[in-house]
Order: sequence, then C-alpha cells, then structure tokens
Amino acid sequence: MLILAIAVLILMVLCGAPLFTVILAGAIFGYMDAGFGLSVIAAEWLRLTNTPLLVALPLFTFTGYLLAASDTTQRLLLLIRALFGWMPGGMAIVGFLLCAVFTALTGASGVTIVALGAILFPILLKAGYSEKFSLGHITTSGSLGLLLVPSIPLILYGIIAQQLDVGEKFAVKELFIAGLAPFILMVLALSTWTVIRHKELPTTQFNLRELWDAVKKCRWELPLPLFILGGIYSGFITISEVAAVAALYVLIVEVFVHKEVSFKKLPIVIQESMVMVGSIILILGSALALTNYFVDIEVAQNLFEFINKQISNPLVFLMLLNVFLLLVGALLDIFSAIVILVPLLLPVAAGYGIHPVHLGVILIANLQIGYFTPPVGMNLFIASYRFNRSILDLYVSTIPFMLILLAVLLLITYVPFLSTWYQHFDL
Repeated sequence: MLILAIAVLILMVLCGAPLFTVILAGAIFGYMDAGFGLSVIAAEWLRLTNTPLLVALPLFTFTGYLLAASDTTQRLLLLIRALFGWMPGGMAIVGFLLCAVFTALTGASGVTIVALGAILFPILLKAGYSEKFSLGHITTSGSLGLLLVPSIPLILYGIIAQQLDVGEKFAVKELFIAGLAPFILMVLALSTWTVIRHKELPTTQFNLRELWDAVKKCRWELPLPLFILGGIYSGFITISEVAAVAALYVLIVEVFVHKEVSFKKLPIVIQESMVMVGSIILILGSALALTNYFVDIEVAQNLFEFINKQISNPLVFLMLLNVFLLLVGALLDIFSAIVILVPLLLPVAAGYGIHPVHLGVILIANLQIGYFTPPVGMNLFIASYRFNRSILDLYVSTIPFMLILLAVLLLITYVPFLSTWYQHFDL
C-alpha cells in the first residue's frame, strides 16, 4: 500500500497536478493505511475555518491587489525620492524601500518585479547606476518586504504554528515585531554597500517644496501604514480588525477618491485576489490534514530523535537548516514551502530550544533569499522575462546582493535577540 501510494503521488507530481491535490492525496493514503476514517480530514478543514486569524488573510490580500491596480506606487516613489534622493545612493535606497513596502502589502515578490520593474529600472539607469546593478537591485528587492507587516507569509506561519501548539506560546503580533530588526538590518546592509559603491554618483538637492507636493499627493495613502503598524503593535485591536478597516479604507480611496480603480475593474481585482487566497487556503487545509496524520504516527518526534543522534549542537543544526531552506526557497513558492515545512521543522527546532518566533523569522528570511538563489530561484526567471535578459545575466547581477543578505541571515540565525528583543521590554 505504501509503495503504491508513493508511486501515485510521484506520478501526480510528474503530471503537474496542483500541489494541494498531491498533499491531500498523501493525507488520504496515510489515513487509509492507518485504518482511520477520512472524516478526520474534514474535521481539519472545519478547525481551520474556525481560526479567527484566517479572516486577515483575504482582507490583506485584497488590500494589496487594490493598491497594485492603482497608481499608488508612483505616488510613493515620488515621496520616497523627495525624502532620500539627495543622499548618495539615494535612488537605490528609494527602490529598496518601495519594493519592500509593495511586497509586504501584496505578499508576492514576483508581482513587485513585474509591477515596479517598468518604473524603477529606467529611473535607476537614468540616475547613473549600471544595468547590472539595476537588474540585481530589482530582482533581489522584490522579496525584501516578506518580514514586514502585514506580510501574508508571516500570517500563514503564525496560523500553522498556532495550530500545531508546539514550543512556547506566541501571538502573530510578535512575529511582526520580530521581523522589524532583521528587515531594517537587511535594508541597512544593502544601502551601506550601495552608498560605498556609488558614492561618486551625482545626487539631487533636497527640495522642501517637492517633498510637500509629494506628501500632498500621498495624503490618502500615508495614514494606511501608520494605522496598520499602530493597530497591530499597540494591541488595542486585533489583526483581523486592522485588516478589515485597511481593506475598507483602501477601497474607498482607490475607487471613490482617486477613482483609479473603476467599478468595471473592481470585480477583476476581487477575483484575482480571491483566487490567490483560495489557492493558499486549499494548500493550507490539505497540509493541516497531512500534518495531523504526521502527528498521529509521530513523524516529528522520530525525525528529531534521528537528527539529534547525528547533530547534538543547535548551532550546527541551524547552519544545516539555512542551507536546506535556501534550496527549498529556490524550488518552491513561499506559501507551499511554509505549509509543507513548518509542521516538520517546528517540533524539531523546539527540541533544540529554538523559539518558534525566532524559527519563523529564520524561515521567512531564508525563503526570501531563496527566491533569487541560482540556478532556479523564481525571481530570476520572472526578472529574465520582464527585462528580456538572459538568465545568466541575472545570476551575475544578483550575486553581490545575495552575499550581503546571506551575511545578514547569519546574524539573524545566530543572534536570537534580533528576533526576540521585544520579550525583554514587555511589548
């Protein structure tokens, strides 16, 4: 039965079956082999629908897609350019921040490359940056915001980790707080390298009037990040409530105030965003059903015992974990990687005394870099298609950026305080 099940699953993968069907088939085969009724799978789906945090997923996704369909990115570009354009390397720093904010809102780095590439690429070239640097900049910046609120991957990790109930308890708000310092470190490291490398480039003069004009153009968008950050970090309202207010606010602004998303276009935006949410929930529900089977047959405990016999040092485990996650990040999209890996890795990491929040930051940071890790990182192919450049050109362009982010990743991995600092201040 086991050999037949594995053969069927491999055949499904080779035939290009959707990921959730492969995962769900694995759960069905597992429960049938163990003699359990398949009603336990339906029970897992019901348990998922009763998760209050799940409401935030479609609302934040809809908000991101609405912003992507409007001219918000161009207004933000003008604002960040007015703020940082006078600095050495200022335009590149503008690009880092803009891509990070856009990816945090949409949860998709590929969308950032496609949507912002046409705007940023010519601007960087005009500012004096080489084509090689500009290509590497946009390709790697596309995934920078995955540790920034309201990142969908962080929410997804929080949902799965809380369902598993392994290790120390935590709230999803803690994940957003934990992601702040690593995100700032990444942007600072990239910005510092950029400034040192391009200090000879001319800069624009700081213009207060230009800044004021940019602020006026962004006056409707500026309250949004302040509300999201303040609402989540203050704890006065839940993440789901923040997501609901943010979605309603953006809907009113883009449809009725700016009128950049017409009533005719609105159903298309809703459809595209909900297709994304539906695919995530299908994968998530199927993965939780398979996870429940893994728990019943004690896969995680056996895996930990095996690894613990081979590796007794948590530091060595973390190093191997990074290598493994980088490879996975290059092969799978981030949502699939999270739902497949978290149920297996979280119990093992807890056995080594690694805090679930710290593991979450390590996981997302690795998968973020995996997006542009040669030879098959997803962002490399998206950028290659978007800018009509060979994949080898993209490999060469992204290597310096990847090395800098890998150095930051080592800091994040081996200095847990960067992720768990808030626990020392009762936040």
